Amino acid sequence: MYQVGIDIGSSAAKVAVIKDDEVAKTMLLDTGFSSRKVADKIYESLASEGITKDNAKYVATGYGRVSVPYADNVVTEITCHGKGADYLFKENGTVIDIGGQDTKGISLKRGRVMKFIMNDKCSAGTGKFLEVMTGRLGLTLEELSDLAREGNEISISSMCTVFAESEVISLIGKGTPRADIAFGVIESVINKVVALIAQVPADKYFLTGGLCEDDYVRERLELALNAPVKSTPLARYAGAIGAAILAAEE
Repeated sequence: MYQVGIDIGSSAAKVAVIKDDEVAKTMLLDTGFSSRKVADKIYESLASEGITKDNAKYVATGYGRVSVPYADNVVTEITCHGKGADYLFKENGTVIDIGGQDTKGISLKRGRVMKFIMNDKCSAGTGKFLEVMTGRLGLTLEELSDLAREGNEISISSMCTVFAESEVISLIGKGTPRADIAFGVIESVINKVVALIAQVPADKYFLTGGLCEDDYVRERLELALNAPVKSTPLARYAGAIGAAILAAEE
């Protein structure tokens, strides 16, 4: 039997397929307007490779988990991210998941979730904040990080994404170098994430979600937390991997 985990987030849908305790396949799709449509697209894509309800168990998680009609079970994001991170890192510590609409901190001990914290409904300190800012600066996320490495220290102090965007517009109007603004944008996210994660402190951290392959973000987190921050390209799929692991119980 295949174990399929589907993590439908606000921005991206992630899929992990486990076979014989190994991640055999991953998929990444834009969530788009309809979680149901992306769920149907996922099933059709897997079915084309011979993975169907006849030979697989499915667990759904994430923002759109209730929109997966063929799921054998739905499980909360916290549980799935904890399971996925334990599979990937096999160490005690705190998971930092910077998602599209929220940021989560999950304290793990021997694979169990001991405590977790999530930001409020404000998108500051999330992927949506970075999406807005990169759009305003005409950059990709990778370009933003590359520029930030060259930038000088500058502060973007607004706690709200809308007001922070106004700050950026003002800085652009003043002729502030784009590299300096890029530094300020990422540092703003780092500061908000670190303030949240302070509630679930640890000796080591694990970065999951869409920023897991951004070395600059990981380095800035290490500096701010004064502790190692580990990651891997598969960490983007931590929630889906955790859901797939739980599918074995169905």
